[in-house]
Amino acid sequence: MAKRTAVKNKPADGVNPRQPCPCGSGKRYKACHGSAGGAADVIVSRPFQGLAAEAELIALREFVPSATVKLPLKDGSGREIVLATVLPMAAAGLVRADGTAFVGLQVQTRSGDLSRDLARAVQWALTAKIGDALAVVGPDDGSNPGRLQDLLDPEAALSPELHPDFAWWLPPDNEPAGEVALSLERANAAILPTERLDAPGVDAAYWVDAGDKAHLRWVRPEPEETLLAALARLSVRGELDLGEGSRYAGSFRAHGLLVPVWDLDRELHSSEWAPGAEALGKRLRDALTSLDAEPLTEQERRARDGLRGRQITLR
Repeated sequence: MAKRTAVKNKPADGVNPRQPCPCGSGKRYKACHGSAGGAADVIVSRPFQGLAAEAELIALREFVPSATVKLPLKDGSGREIVLATVLPMAAAGLVRADGTAFVGLQVQTRSGDLSRDLARAVQWALTAKIGDALAVVGPDDGSNPGRLQDLLDPEAALSPELHPDFAWWLPPDNEPAGEVALSLERANAAILPTERLDAPGVDAAYWVDAGDKAHLRWVRPEPEETLLAALARLSVRGELDLGEGSRYAGSFRAHGLLVPVWDLDRELHSSEWAPGAEALGKRLRDALTSLDAEPLTEQERRARDGLRGRQITLR
């Protein structure tokens, strides 16, 4: 009698159905992204995990008003895809009159996995024609684009270009008129002046002028509890600031990471805070390293509990 050989089916992306889902949901792949329609029912709390650009993507998604950056696609496609914070009418994608293809980050998501929806927008943009627009990522069409992690170079960093307005919505030397001009005017009026801090060891840190004061919003890659412990250690030492005219305000959570926020003297130019951010970054790295050898003291634990309760709301 011929010996039977059991054949286990694998999906096209090669993930074992019984393994944990790569999205981090804690479910098996076959019950999550590996099931038909399963992705739409699962909320992925950390959609950009595994990408070196995770913190920058979170900043662009959550609070940077007007910025663009070319996506480092793996496949070397002949068409460049530009990731944008916001597109006209909060579109998921569009191809400008000069042929530039964009996908938008600040959009209504179709599923509980922002990474999956972005991957589908990128796949659309690769073949879309001049003048085409994707208002929203539609129902699953069976194309199985995977997630953003499947399309991007995971080790590539992002250095976004920030813009003072949304004039880049139109090709160069194209003057807006009518409804387009009105839409641009409204969008530009909503922008809070924002600058990305440029300093060694400082990534995904943005200065924002909120009117009465300025802020530094810094997306950190560390696990929340580890980061809070390090921040508490600096707080007890009186080292949790960027220098005179700054104070720690609190933090908020965004897509699985913690974003500490500092209030800043808005009379100082954004670039003047770069040295303070660099020094704070070094102190924070030292504090993170020290946690393995030196557990928190009672005073530091109380400080950590206080920091944990200082959640803020963006405005």
